Order: sequence, then structure tokens, then C-alpha cells
Amino acid sequence: MRYFAVIFELMNAKDKLIVALDVDSADRALDLFEALREVVGMFKVGSQLFTAAGPEIVRQIAAKGGQVFLDLKFHDIPNTVTGAGIEATRLGVSIFNVHASGGAEMMKRVAAAVAETAEHEGLARPKVIAVTLLTSLDQDDLEQIGITGDPRAVAERLACLAAACGLDGVVASPQEIQIIRPAISNRDFLIVTPGIRPSDSPLDDQRRTLTAAEAILAGADYLVIGRPILTAVDPADRARQFVEEIQSALAAPP
Repeated sequence: MRYFAVIFELMNAKDKLIVALDVDSADRALDLFEALREVVGMFKVGSQLFTAAGPEIVRQIAAKGGQVFLDLKFHDIPNTVTGAGIEATRLGVSIFNVHASGGAEMMKRVAAAVAETAEHEGLARPKVIAVTLLTSLDQDDLEQIGITGDPRAVAERLACLAAACGLDGVVASPQEIQIIRPAISNRDFLIVTPGIRPSDSPLDDQRRTLTAAEAILAGADYLVIGRPILTAVDPADRARQFVEEIQSALAAPP
């Protein structure tokens, strides 16, 4: 019985890991997908890959049974973002995101349009989540663009706005998880967390980071990890190490 319990825990850990396919070609992305598809639960297609390869790369990964987090951070007038959300639904992505700073009307309209499109066209409804603050920003950066206050308070305020607008969750730095989680009454509200770095790894351009275990213990639902896996000699083995770290955190006593 313990064997099956361990397998179940590992499956849960795998499902929490999203690998960011931040590469410059469809061929490289598909090679990584094939190498990692049995190890991780989802793949992020962001601005670099989408610009290089277009929506076809999303279709190819989905056709092979992969789940896709479309990380294009839509931020525009409500009509434009609503149209983009409808097309993301038709692409078959599992999750896509918008910027919470686009405002309440934008978020409400895209959430409603996605639900309506999925129902009327018989499609799976993707989760729509909102970016709070980019993990590359710190307080000095926010002040330069006219946003005052602690980044954690800003992230909490934007997360609460996203929840009130009917979105399914947020993208937030791991350092904001424990502030956002108790502020949202919906227990199914997702927190998707980039900015994950091993303790022995460079931060690159990330500012507000934690390790994978720390983020899971704080309450993250999904971890988005790119460079620490993509730059590894063996990306699949590195991903397995992250899954094992996630699993250990999930199994830790409360």
C-alpha cells in the first residue's frame, strides 16, 4: 500500500511543475517536450516561443497530449483582451493569463467570454489567471513607475481584484503566497508561482524568489521553472530533482 501512496504523491508533485519552454524555435521546444513529457505536468509557452513559432506550437503540443500554460500576459483594452481570450480557448490551452493591472472590466469580460465560448463550442474551459507583479520587480522598480507601497501589499490588492472579477487565480511571486492565500475566500483559487530558484543557483533577473520546497510549503499550486531546467546538462534529470523536492514538501507534516 505504501508503494501506491508514494506513486500517487509523485504524480501530484509532477502535476505541480510547469516547465517554461523559453526557447527560440519550435524544434527545440518539441525536443524538450518529448524529453520532459513523462516527468512534468505542463508546459509554458511564453512570448519568445510564441513570437518565434506562433500558435501552431501550442496546437502541436496539445495534439501530443501536453497541457499548455499560454503565458502571453494579455494587457490591453477589454475588447482586445476578450478576443485574445476567446482564441486562447479555441487553441486548447489549459491556462492563460492577463495582467490584473488591465482593470476590473477587462478581467470580468474575458472571464465571461471564455466561459461562454467554451460552453457554446463544446470546448474545455481554460483557467484564466491574472499576473499581479512581475517577479523581476522590487520596491525601487515600482516607485520608478509610480506605484508606491510594499510589493506584497500591491500583489495582494491585485489578487483580491482578480478574485472579485471571477478569475481562477493569479501569477504571483513565491514571497506573496502566504499573504494572498488567506486574503481569498475561494479555496480553489490558484496561485501559480514563477521565480523559483535552487539555493545554489544564480537569481538571473529574478528578485522575489524562493526554492521549490519553500514555495510549495507556502501554498503554491503550480511552480513555473525555466532556466534551471533548460540549461541543465540533462533537463529531464533536473526536472525529476525538482519533482522530488516538491514531493518531499508535500509529504512534510503541517
